[in-house]
Amino acid sequence: MNTQRSISRAPVLVEVIEGKRYFWCTCDLSITQPFCDGSHQDSNLKPLIFLATQTTNVRFCRCKQTASPPLCDGTHKHLNT
Repeated sequence: MNTQRSISRAPVLVEVIEGKRYFWCTCDLSITQPFCDGSHQDSNLKPLIFLATQTTNVRFCRCKQTASPPLCDGTHKHLNT
C-alpha cells in the first residue's frame, strides 16, 4: 500500500523543542497526524525525521503535498476538494 490520503488539509501549529526529533507521517494513515504512529508498516513509505534546531512554533503540513516537507508551504490552499 502506498496511496496517500489526508485527514485534514490545514497545517497544524506545533511547538518544537530544540534538539528533539519529530517523525512526520508520510503515509497519511497515522491517527496521530501530523506525526507517525507506525501505520506505514504495510507500505513502502517511511516517516520523515525533522530535527528541531531551536525551540519555536512551526506549521507541520497535513495535506502531504508541500514542496518543503514536513513544513507547510500553503499548497493545501490550492488543492481540489
